[in-house]
Amino acid sequence: MNTWEASLKMVTTPAIIEYLLRGVLFTMIISLLAVVIGILLGSLLAMLRNYGVHGKARIFRRIAIIYIEVFRNTPLLLWIFICLIFCPVPPMFSKKMFGLNSSADVKLLFKSAVALILFTSSKIAEIVRGGLNSVSDGQFEAGRSQGFNTVQIMLYIVLPQAFRNIVPTLLSEVITTIKDSSYLANVAVIELMARTKQVMSAANRYNGTGTINVSDVFVLFGLAAMIYFIINFTLSCIVRKIQKNRRKPARQIA
Repeated sequence: MNTWEASLKMVTTPAIIEYLLRGVLFTMIISLLAVVIGILLGSLLAMLRNYGVHGKARIFRRIAIIYIEVFRNTPLLLWIFICLIFCPVPPMFSKKMFGLNSSADVKLLFKSAVALILFTSSKIAEIVRGGLNSVSDGQFEAGRSQGFNTVQIMLYIVLPQAFRNIVPTLLSEVITTIKDSSYLANVAVIELMARTKQVMSAANRYNGTGTINVSDVFVLFGLAAMIYFIINFTLSCIVRKIQKNRRKPARQIA
């Protein structure tokens, strides 16, 4: 049996496939948390930066600007290591959960997720701010004429229009976040790339040759690349479909 056959046989082993698929699950969980919390936090930051121009709100506007510019213009890997060292972990994340073997893995998962959320929210804030800027000031006047207060205008008029305008860009950021989650492998978080590296380090026990071969590198990381591609290409197709539908002219009623 040559090395290529041994490597291909390794990735068809049910235990290894299950191990890697659990990594895909953690990748999707971390990415989903980063996107959902990032959208909520980013939207708040975007509104503060755009509209906090009067009175005491200007203090929060400055804080939002500093937050966005600091996290958006520095590397994600830097914040992963900073959170790894300095981020406190709530007691509920100090025990085994999510099917992980030790509380240390859970703590690493939490700290890495915090870093990804901080980084992602700063980029989403600028995307949302672009959507807010695309909504005309007349929408505020129209809302006030209907008796809405500022919060109601934002929730029911401005934000829905802003998010409708940024859906393709936001989905593109989701794709980027999924790819960025691979940086977490540098701190041994058990997502897809980290698990691929772990299998790679023990390939000599699974491929039947007793050594780690060059073919193992191509097969294992090729499989990881294919999984990332399938996930992100699917999302890219969704983005293109949304953009195509937005370009369609509205049907006229005879």
